[in-house]
Amino acid sequence: MHFLGVDLAWSPRNTSAGAMLSWDGARAILAAWRDDLTDDLDIAAWMMTRADEKGAWVAIDAPLIVVNKTGARPCDRDITRLFGRYHAGAHPANRGNLQRYGGLRGERLAQLLEEGGFTHALPIEQRSETRRILEVYPHPAMVTLFGLDRILRYKSRPGRTYEMRWAEFHRYQMYLRALVDGKPPLLLPAEITERQVEGLGGQALKRYEDLLDAVFCAYIALYCWFWGPARCRAFGDLANGYIIVPLPG
Repeated sequence: MHFLGVDLAWSPRNTSAGAMLSWDGARAILAAWRDDLTDDLDIAAWMMTRADEKGAWVAIDAPLIVVNKTGARPCDRDITRLFGRYHAGAHPANRGNLQRYGGLRGERLAQLLEEGGFTHALPIEQRSETRRILEVYPHPAMVTLFGLDRILRYKSRPGRTYEMRWAEFHRYQMYLRALVDGKPPLLLPAEITERQVEGLGGQALKRYEDLLDAVFCAYIALYCWFWGPARCRAFGDLANGYIIVPLPG
């Protein structure tokens, strides 16, 4: 089984990141990654060439099903209601605001994957050898899997200095390294989890941020496959959009 994660940029003018985990029956390893993916065709082609024919689950950090023209999807409201206290509320996704970035990228990417044999399917089936697409959102997943009382503040926001963000990147690296003892376990190379971030800024830091998020998305896919519905909750549905959030044991 292969598990892929994609941190999808809002606009194809910006790069996206992808990561692929390979499961050998006892643990997963990071087998491939990119931090310079471009348009939807490039992203879909990269994933299709790395998806095992026996089964592959793809977790994408982007709205994949958006039918509402305005407002927020029910799943976005549910996530904000439950995780807002952790500063992990969801951005309201609607067709109007997504069009401002050049189109509904997540919807288009999901269509390309479906043409390649992937499916949206709920509920999650534990350890099924299928080709499946999942919409995920890293912030709530970090809260649940890392036991946080507030999100990691590694992203660029007003008032956050590079020094603050570098410190949060080190925390993120620490949590990712600790997944080697997780269930399921994930072994990541030092060049991913021990990269020196001090001195990084601008596009270089953004690409590293996207790569870490793609790796974590791939782990969410692995976690949901490993545990099934017992430890994964789908907020929403296939008709109006959904977000998968892993649950701790």
